Amino acid sequence: MTESNEVVVQHLERLLATSYTLYLKTHNFHWNVTGPMFTTLHTLFETQYTELALAVDEIAERIRALEAKAPGSYSDFQRLSLIGEETGHPSAHEMIRILGSDQKAIVGLARDLFDAADEIDDQATADLATRRLNIHEKNAWMLRSHLE
Repeated sequence: MTESNEVVVQHLERLLATSYTLYLKTHNFHWNVTGPMFTTLHTLFETQYTELALAVDEIAERIRALEAKAPGSYSDFQRLSLIGEETGHPSAHEMIRILGSDQKAIVGLARDLFDAADEIDDQATADLATRRLNIHEKNAWMLRSHLE
């Protein structure tokens, strides 16, 4: 693996860990949401965690395509993730706020990944970053809309 690929892999590892942490948190909220918005949020959270389950596989496979090993343990994810896990039981309103903030954090990671990939003309990784950016911006908007 080249030195320039190492930088991209580091960004991918952080995106993988943060995405997996968001997957776990979103799935937790899907299971535990209550209140008048239950059905809407239960469904929205399911849609988002299902998409994240596919995304983490794609990100990990991109790391492997760049001839690196993908991190895959909770301790690795905890060390690399930009967001933390949720151990409490927030209200539905707070769940929305937390997930919206986490989606925005991944938007920033996707932008950083795009810049790193673009710098070394890694079009496949830049494409992945662009798709992640689009999805997380949309998810943040959908969550934010519930708070207005």
